[in-house]
Amino acid sequence: MKKYLLKRILFSIFSLLVVVMVVMLLVYSLIERTVIFQSDDVWNKKSGNDRAIYEYTMYQKYGYVTYVNYSSFLMNKYSAKYGDEYSKEKDYTTDMKIIQKKDKYLENESVKEFIEEYSSKGYEIKYLEPETFKSGRVKPGGTGYLIAVHEKNPLLRLLDYGKNFFTVETKHDVDDPELTEDQRYIRFEKDPYSNLFAVVGSGTTHKYLLYFDHRFPFIHQNFIHLNLGTSFTTYRGQEITTVITTPTGDLKPMRQQFPAKLGTDQYENTAIDFHTVRYNSGVISEMEESQFTDKYTVYSYKRGGLSMLENSFVIGLAAVVIAYLIGLPLGILMARRKDKLGDKIGNLYIIFIMAVPALAYIFMFAALGTSLFKLPYKFANAQVKILAYVLPTVSLALRDIGGLMKWMRRYMIDQMNSDYVKFARAEGLSEQEIYSIHISRNAMIPLVHGIPGSILGCLTGAIITERVYGVPGVGNLLTTALNMHDNGIIVACTVFYTTLSIVSLILGDLLLAKYDPRISLSSERGGGR
Repeated sequence: MKKYLLKRILFSIFSLLVVVMVVMLLVYSLIERTVIFQSDDVWNKKSGNDRAIYEYTMYQKYGYVTYVNYSSFLMNKYSAKYGDEYSKEKDYTTDMKIIQKKDKYLENESVKEFIEEYSSKGYEIKYLEPETFKSGRVKPGGTGYLIAVHEKNPLLRLLDYGKNFFTVETKHDVDDPELTEDQRYIRFEKDPYSNLFAVVGSGTTHKYLLYFDHRFPFIHQNFIHLNLGTSFTTYRGQEITTVITTPTGDLKPMRQQFPAKLGTDQYENTAIDFHTVRYNSGVISEMEESQFTDKYTVYSYKRGGLSMLENSFVIGLAAVVIAYLIGLPLGILMARRKDKLGDKIGNLYIIFIMAVPALAYIFMFAALGTSLFKLPYKFANAQVKILAYVLPTVSLALRDIGGLMKWMRRYMIDQMNSDYVKFARAEGLSEQEIYSIHISRNAMIPLVHGIPGSILGCLTGAIITERVYGVPGVGNLLTTALNMHDNGIIVACTVFYTTLSIVSLILGDLLLAKYDPRISLSSERGGGR
């Protein structure tokens, strides 16, 4: 068993790397990169060289290239020499202005240093000549630029992605000279917001690393971070893990105390989640000084409802449970009443649900649910939020019920014609015993392997169902990213979906080995466990 798991896990990691590499090649190499600007208002407003520089800036942010501007090179050079007042020095301003003279810039020593340094590192040097009118005046957006560009190798891009996939917060995360070594720590403290103990840090990015609150699963952590990447076009710079795990409801203000007011009678009606406070390396305002006891002043807000991931999982899991509770018994009943009225009605339903396009029967069921049962159609319009889950859940369950009915009926009929059934009847076992102990158990074997996949698959959401009912879930995440050319989300979804598929297969094998004693995952040959 251990040897099997080790081999399967190693092979799975290799498979995941190959899949992610292929997707990265497709996204970053085979698709024209300029498509990322098709809905970029800033790009549309720029022109000339300013537009080109903006493009390179965004290409670097998206992970296409590593790019260095000559102005940044000068800033580093002269700030090290003169300090913060470097921009007032004559030699700095002279070196900055020289690139606007296309006939003389190559004679400048700083330009030579820039070209030599980055050429030796494999960068391509590009000079964007100033664009001027006949009068010599610079056109709007026509300022000259000198840059060094290096195309990212796909293998290195994958390596960087994997290297930063997991990060762990330490007391040295914050780069602030005002924070001495004695002031940096990670320790247990009494949490004034939950009246329980929490792991808190100083010098860490988050103050609360492990804490309890009233929100399921009631224990939370900011200690280990899963970095799926960043969304740039769809969610404008937000981390993808934050996008899919942040509640999507309205703000939930409640009577609370700011850290500096703890122990007093001063309360505020605020939606701030004080467990999310992060270190502020910038300037602290007077108001923040009066509200907080340290520089952990950056926070998120408490919101009601579920996150995108939770919405998809709750609907999907409920649909799976309904499907198994209804589909399997009906499949068994159809097999036992083969070619009779019940079987024919069941087959009619199976043919209907499999033949009719999902979009058609979802709209049909939505019309029936809203008119007959007065259920809310769109998720956002529901007065009673729990009722908003009914239509999408049942719509998802309908097709799964039909599939389970079909396969359970087929496997039951296959088992009914087996020799061991004839022997069981000859031994005098009742039909009830034969069906419940032998036939149904053996017929379930092919279906058992798919149970983990059905459950974990709920995390991926349902594209059509979520779009029809306006569910704020993850089902629409990939299609939106493809339309918006959001490379970060495309790669993140690839990692997420592939990982779920791999884990589902491994769990399916383990469950099947547990269910059927004839199946062994050990290296022994010719027998069971």
